[in-house]
Parts: sequence; C-alpha cells; structure tokens
Amino acid sequence: PPRILTLEEPVLHMDHCIAFAVHGNPAPTLHWLHNGQVLRETEIIRMEFYQQGEVSEGCLLFNKPTHYNNGNYTIVATNQLGSANQTIKGHFLEKPFPAVSGLFSFRMQYTPKFLCVDAKAFSFQVSIAVGLAAFACVLLVVLFIMINKYGRRSKFGMKG
Repeated sequence: PPRILTLEEPVLHMDHCIAFAVHGNPAPTLHWLHNGQVLRETEIIRMEFYQQGEVSEGCLLFNKPTHYNNGNYTIVATNQLGSANQTIKGHFLEKPFPAVSGLFSFRMQYTPKFLCVDAKAFSFQVSIAVGLAAFACVLLVVLFIMINKYGRRSKFGMKG
C-alpha cells in the first residue's frame, strides 16, 4: 500500500511549494484536499511530480497565493492495495481586515493605521503647512509688486 514519506510546509522557490514524497507499488494515484474539500487544479494551483521507481516526488505549486489559500492541505495516495493521507497547514498571507460581526461594526472596530495620528503631531503638521502657504502668498505679492513697478520702464529709452 502507499506510504507518505515526506510532506513539508510551504516554501517559496519560484512559486510556493508544498513538497511531498510518496512510496507505493503499484504507483499510487495522488490527489489533494483543501480543508476537507477536493482541491481542483487551476492556473494558480497545480501539482507537479515525477516517478522514480516506487517513489513519487513533487510539489503542490501555488502561483502568488492569497489568504484564501490558507488552510489545511491533505495529500491522498491510493492504489489497489490501500490508501494513505497526511495533512499539513498552509499559511501564505494574513487576512487584510480583521473579522467583522454586524453590519455597522466595521467602522468602530477597524481604523486604518494612516489615520491614527496623535493630536500634537497633527497640529504641528498643520502649522507647518499654514506657515509655508503664508510664505508663498507673501512671496507672490512681493513679486507682483516688483514686476508692476520695475517692469513698465522700457530699456534703452525706447518707447514701444
């Protein structure tokens, strides 16, 4: 009957890989479960393996997995003499937002980090911005006055 020799946690190579090795004679058929449900291979998730004698070695490959791919992965090896399975936890990314209960509790529970600013730092930043704006206005007024005063004289005594 088949025997699972190794099943390793996901590692990032070119893609994320859950490496496995299965021994069996006759060669077992392999399929995967994700959280107890049959895992369907797609462009994002695929299995690659090679058979060397009685041992099948390979990877369950993930192309840019997200938090939806987190969970328990079970390899199931089956042949005419029996079956074997082994489970490993795959964790790729954290969920982007915490769990929310209720319709309006999102606003109360989640505040983005870029909005969390203490009052002293915020008032200092506002005073710097107001000061720069005032300086720019004064500079523009001075330039406008100088252009009006000195810009009207024609050079070399010629009248246009």
